[in-house]
Amino acid sequence: MTSIVDRCATTLDDAVDPHPIVHGPVLGDAEFEFIRHVIGENAGIVLGPNKRQLVQGRLGRRLRELGLSSYAAYCDHVRESGPEELVRLINALTTNVTAFFRENHHFEALASYMLPEAMQRNAASRRIRLWSAGCSTGEEPYCLAMTAIEAIGSSARWDLKILATDIDSNVVASAQGGIYPVERLEAVPQGRLSRFFHKGRNEQTGRAMLKREVRDRVTFRTLNLLHNWPMRGPFDVIFCRNVMIYFDQPTRERLVRRFAELLVPGGYLCIGHSESIHHGTAPLRLVGKTIYRRNTGDSHD
Repeated sequence: MTSIVDRCATTLDDAVDPHPIVHGPVLGDAEFEFIRHVIGENAGIVLGPNKRQLVQGRLGRRLRELGLSSYAAYCDHVRESGPEELVRLINALTTNVTAFFRENHHFEALASYMLPEAMQRNAASRRIRLWSAGCSTGEEPYCLAMTAIEAIGSSARWDLKILATDIDSNVVASAQGGIYPVERLEAVPQGRLSRFFHKGRNEQTGRAMLKREVRDRVTFRTLNLLHNWPMRGPFDVIFCRNVMIYFDQPTRERLVRRFAELLVPGGYLCIGHSESIHHGTAPLRLVGKTIYRRNTGDSHD
């Protein structure tokens, strides 16, 4: 999802200059409506009328890459090119904003009760599954991995796997490397830096790479949350934070129901700080700050 699919991410949420300076081709009414329709139908992103200049700026580079002189020509290109250009369009209109241990209360809850409950529930199978839906450039799923390793240990006795998905193929490709500028690691405590990161040297000076014990726990995939999901679960915990704010209400409700179906009874869904789930949307109840638990069927649920 975003990209929608923050995301740890925010999408098309930049401040809009009320008096922008326009250079190059101008995005006309018909072309803007076409792009709004395409991005809404294929990515679920709701583009308001005030986003025209932002869309024009984001797509201007793509027009230059293609050698096109107008947005009408670009819209024709989208119609003729099929899925490949659609992916480029979605990537261009997606801004990823994320950080290590962003909204840290979710990771504290993961360590304090979500994972201990999962370990008790899965004592026989020794299996734990987490999903970062809207993983952006990878900070969130790697934080899930670090937190889980600390909570349950790095022993092979536990089959711990984390699925990380995003609609933006560019950020997924970047995340797989597990390499970050050191300034992006300011929120990571020194103990975790020493335990989980290699410091870059020579050509990698100023960068750090996550150690293999963390990277090996995470599998990255490109996924549009509005399309079919190949995974079957069940998941013990799903993070989908700051994604649904870009969908309309019916789409949000469908997405929440789909998440709930893939959670184990008693599993958890963590959403973004500005998001909420309407009571009755799915068999979920609020148990903490933007933390929902799937009902188990017990009388106290």
